[in-house]
Amino acid sequence: MKQLLIVWHSRTGAARQMAEAAARGARSAAAQLEQDADLRVVLRRAADAEAGELLASQGYLFCAPENLAGLSGEMKEFFDRNYYAVLDRIQGLPYACAISAGSDGAGAARQAERICTGWRLKAVAPALIVNMGAQTARQILAPKTVAQADLAKCEELGGLLAGTLLLG
Repeated sequence: MKQLLIVWHSRTGAARQMAEAAARGARSAAAQLEQDADLRVVLRRAADAEAGELLASQGYLFCAPENLAGLSGEMKEFFDRNYYAVLDRIQGLPYACAISAGSDGAGAARQAERICTGWRLKAVAPALIVNMGAQTARQILAPKTVAQADLAKCEELGGLLAGTLLLG
């Protein structure tokens, strides 16, 4: 059985919704391939994700908000806490990133991509950045609802990872 680990952090709900949509997409792709018994999808909040789960997985999706032009602190702490424990033990495995952003998201995507490059993971797609359009303090801190079109993109990304794991 292959395992896809989806590590997420969210304060306002957007990145959580994106991670859940990717998980749905991965499960749906596995079912369409008639291999749903061959794929385990694990959703794990960044604060709770451990090196053992990274080592037990064959693919990854990292889903987080951009905060102040970088990864959110909790997602960065996940990478800091687990980086050396899995270094040289997960190289070559597929991954993707999904970033929720107020307007840009490129800084967080670059930061995650640099970390994954250090792990020598293989990107299956460019980072998916969902622009929530939040610009004021009130908008930034408010609970978010991700548009269906953006959730569909997250489902596609999860499906791509599932297909990569199951057919690769």
